[in-house]
Amino acid sequence: MSISLGLLITVIGLMCTVFGLIIGFFTFSRNRDKDVKSDAAESASITTKLDHIGQSVDSIRIDLKASDQRWTTLSGTVIRIDESTKQAHKRIDKIENKGEV
Repeated sequence: MSISLGLLITVIGLMCTVFGLIIGFFTFSRNRDKDVKSDAAESASITTKLDHIGQSVDSIRIDLKASDQRWTTLSGTVIRIDESTKQAHKRIDKIENKGEV
């Protein structure tokens, strides 16, 4: 039983090809898993950052409402003080006019 050199080289070449395909498939599978893990970690990080930004926006919104309420209160106080000042000036004017007459 003699095997020709060409047949032996062909069989060895086919075995190397199959072995290379198997190694390539396992490498591809492992790298795909790593990519999925890294994508999941990145997605989780982005989600966490977006949640933090959302909480910050909510906090700013609450602060803005409180500030708006303070401005409204202050505005009402200024209006009352202005009216009181006008009445006081009218009374002072009446007192001054009585003194001159």
